[in-house]
Amino acid sequence: MKNIVILISGSGSNMAAIARTAQKEHWPDTLGVRVAAVISNKPDAGGLLLAKGLGIATDVVNHRDFVSRETFDAALMSRIEAHSPQLVVLAGFMRILTPGFVAHYAGRLVNIHPSLLPAFAGLHTHQRAIDMGCKLAGTTVHQVTAELDHGHILAQAAVPVLPFDTADTLAARILTQEHLIYPQAVRAFFARSAQ
Repeated sequence: MKNIVILISGSGSNMAAIARTAQKEHWPDTLGVRVAAVISNKPDAGGLLLAKGLGIATDVVNHRDFVSRETFDAALMSRIEAHSPQLVVLAGFMRILTPGFVAHYAGRLVNIHPSLLPAFAGLHTHQRAIDMGCKLAGTTVHQVTAELDHGHILAQAAVPVLPFDTADTLAARILTQEHLIYPQAVRAFFARSAQ
């Protein structure tokens, strides 16, 4: 069985979209793939309860317990490796990972970002798209590299920016697309590796 480990920091809606798709499409039977664990850097992340409700093992590596990014990443890597992952999925994981961590998981570490990369890397993507007068915004699934919000693009979805959009209304429409394309991109990762 090929294992997925999903890292979260908050509500875990993208994690849940992936896990529910995996269950609905019977990934263990059809792809030989399962979501083995959900790990958060925040003990109060709502997604932990959601994962438990979906029957997925959970763990916490609280970044506040570590004096440096390097020591946190080393501890996180140890917990991830306990599940022998084929793929590590960042789903609202709000930590910048060290180059050593990224290099260890090169080619099997993916993230979703709420913009049409390469546009608007970093934070406040929705407001920045509105402020720039963009007609389209969206979301991107990409492989993670040491450079923030870069890496090979695996999937994208675009949504129109409406005349009276706020950052919140635009974010809500983009999130519905995230819940569609992230499971598709994860499924495609394993379908490609099986060929």
